[in-house]
Amino acid sequence: MLLRKIEKFLRDHEMPWTKFGRLAAHDPRFVADLRNGRTPRQQTKRRIEAFMAGYGETSHAN
Repeated sequence: MLLRKIEKFLRDHEMPWTKFGRLAAHDPRFVADLRNGRTPRQQTKRRIEAFMAGYGETSHAN
């Protein structure tokens, strides 16, 4: 389910998966690892979801 949300976020924001990984998880391979079956911890999942929820708010602040 998290991977589906991330994939939609990537499409909606036209963001490369490596950039998302760097910004959201401090790991450029994060999305690739999820695509290959990685299961993130609950804390990581919450941090990723919070990043996606707040992205639009912070991206227009500058």
